[in-house]
Amino acid sequence: MRFAVLGSGSGGNSAVIDADGTRLLVDAGLSARQLVRRMKLVGIEPESLDGILLTHEHGDHVSGLRVLMKSLEVPVYATPSTSHVVRENLGPISWKLFESGSRFEIGAVGVESFAVPHDAVEPVGFVFRCEDRAIGLVSDAGHVTRRVADCLSGVQALFVEANYDDELLEADTRRPWSTKQRIASRHGHLSNAQSAELVAELMPLGLKRVVLGHLSRDCNKPDVAIAAMSKLGIEVTCACQDEPTTWHEARPEVQGGPEVKIAFAEDELFG
Repeated sequence: MRFAVLGSGSGGNSAVIDADGTRLLVDAGLSARQLVRRMKLVGIEPESLDGILLTHEHGDHVSGLRVLMKSLEVPVYATPSTSHVVRENLGPISWKLFESGSRFEIGAVGVESFAVPHDAVEPVGFVFRCEDRAIGLVSDAGHVTRRVADCLSGVQALFVEANYDDELLEADTRRPWSTKQRIASRHGHLSNAQSAELVAELMPLGLKRVVLGHLSRDCNKPDVAIAAMSKLGIEVTCACQDEPTTWHEARPEVQGGPEVKIAFAEDELFG
């Protein structure tokens, strides 16, 4: 079971899950052209998708969906509230609605949804399971609730946002104070420190590798985000906006001790 991030940042977010023949696209915030291009770069033919899942309705997570669906016949999974907002700009497609907090299956993958605090109508995160492997995904969230941490318990791989560094956000001169307040609010985005706290809690429960996403171009840097977790002794990479990452596998505990690796995703990009 593995995942790759097709792109992540304020300009668009999307990831793919691949497990035992089941392939899922999570969010479609890049242009349809880029979504197709990047899926093919990581070896996924768009026609092979078994489902598209939406975390929430913001444009940087759904803007490519309308054009993409013109050439694909694949169900789109979303909460009722998210679907209600998104479907206004789409033609007739197959919707598969689920309640936040519910569990369902798509092919070989068990999907668990959970509510996250963000300024959207009904935002959710996901845990994807296949046999003894599990991948967690938390895109936009203002803070980590007890429920979020509990739902992610036992995942071996995690994609989580690390939107800003506290000092860089405070020093930023491009954003007005009101925008900074929104970003750092309990329904805004996660900071490096908040993401590191979550990772530290999940490591004793089986977490082995982390991909950080949604990094602000102005208020964060990959080396700063990774440094926030450097003392944890876990494999950490940063997804970027412009190219997909390589595949990251979810692997259950094996003997021989934890794997320790700090790396930049830029070193693993497809050229």
